[in-house]
Amino acid sequence: MNVLLISPEYPDTFWSFKHALKFIHKKASAPPLGLLTVAAMLPSEWKKRLVDVNVTKLTRKLLKWADWAFISSMTVQRESARQIIKQCKEAGIKIVAGGPLFTGEHERFEEVDHFVLNEAEVTLPPFLADLDRGHAKDIYTTSEFPDIRESPIPLWELVDVDRYALMSIQFSRGCPYNCEFCNVTALFGHSVRIKTSDQVIAELDSLYGLGWRKRIFFVDDNFIGNKKFLKKELLPALIQWQKEKGGIPFETEVSINLTDDEELIEMMMQAGFDKVFIGIETPDTNSLAECSKVQNKDRNLIADVKRMQRKGLQVQGGFIVGFDSDTPSIFQRQIDFIQKSGIVTAMVGLLQAPPGTKLYERLKREGRLIGRMSGDNADSTTNILPTMNLETLREGYKDILRHIYSPEHYYQRVKTFLREYKAPKIKASYDLDDIMAFFRSIYHLGIRGKGRGYYWKLFIWTLFHHPEFFPLAITFAIYGQHFRKICEMHIGV
Repeated sequence: MNVLLISPEYPDTFWSFKHALKFIHKKASAPPLGLLTVAAMLPSEWKKRLVDVNVTKLTRKLLKWADWAFISSMTVQRESARQIIKQCKEAGIKIVAGGPLFTGEHERFEEVDHFVLNEAEVTLPPFLADLDRGHAKDIYTTSEFPDIRESPIPLWELVDVDRYALMSIQFSRGCPYNCEFCNVTALFGHSVRIKTSDQVIAELDSLYGLGWRKRIFFVDDNFIGNKKFLKKELLPALIQWQKEKGGIPFETEVSINLTDDEELIEMMMQAGFDKVFIGIETPDTNSLAECSKVQNKDRNLIADVKRMQRKGLQVQGGFIVGFDSDTPSIFQRQIDFIQKSGIVTAMVGLLQAPPGTKLYERLKREGRLIGRMSGDNADSTTNILPTMNLETLREGYKDILRHIYSPEHYYQRVKTFLREYKAPKIKASYDLDDIMAFFRSIYHLGIRGKGRGYYWKLFIWTLFHHPEFFPLAITFAIYGQHFRKICEMHIGV
């Protein structure tokens, strides 16, 4: 059996970093972790090839070779997934599809032969058993949440790691919180299921064995969902691993209450974590209450962010406008918060309602759904009818992006961050790609860039005031180029 494992292309989005990746000659941020895990669960005698359309083409030669195509897709990859399905059908290949896109809207893809939905640890084995007996069903789904201590090491040997900026692994699934707009609990539940420390170390060793020495992203939706296990088991194991391997930077996603636990922050720093994404959402207390973001309520969120920055954690933030409680004042309040907090990478999106969430069900009852969500966090679209005038909401949203990603205010925010930041425990290493990215930044941002004056001001200011963070400042300048390109594409900045 010849199998293609196909990951559709990501469009040009906030998190694609396509315009930044060009500076280091990489094709994509990270390989498709879910597909690589599925690959490890398929029969060992099957011949497998990974086709990540973000880094390579799905050629006629590959389609001619294949008997089956396994496609996994996020919602934002919808259009590319449709094109891939068409190509596979024209080539006469059987198609198996899974992942969040198909779990949420499989009925819209009639061309797919078999759907293996939800978590593959539960639904893939019965599909394979039925396939072996010659009578596989059309759909395999479950409400069961598997024990991920049984998950295999992803089949990393299918990947050309040199084409990617970072690698990713997963420690846990699920989140103890229940934010109304978030589909994490709908997909993975409230109970935080974890892998063993030995599993995580084995996955890291597998990547290390392939020669990977750069950044690794723990893709957990809330890495600190089980603090007790982190402190007693995983983090000590990661600290020891870092001592033996020489230091590789980690990043992940956490909830804001990380700032309440200094011991946990310190252990994460020692383990190599230097960057965390946090769903800040909004500075408005009423909107936080409305969406059940209880972990963010009754806090000084700016002080929380700065506390982590001073410890050596770079905080990336997610923000939302369009809650029922929002008034037109929210736009300036979001701008002020983002600028004062020094959150350089600030993803701001219009509220969307993913299928399966409490928000989706509430708005469906209220007759306020107006289509499907795009899956793009920053394309100025929404699938809900807000209480605020829709055009007012869209224009206010665009004003936020125009402000925070204008060269003047973006570079100002970088300085605000660097004034607070403390050097992380583990220093990132730099190679030829990074050195060339620096010289490309001089040409594209310092000579040809629209905000070249602000680039040179940051360049000189950092050298004089914080020379130890000069590489990071250049990295932020490159990120800013990507973010401005996204703004230009979506809102015409």
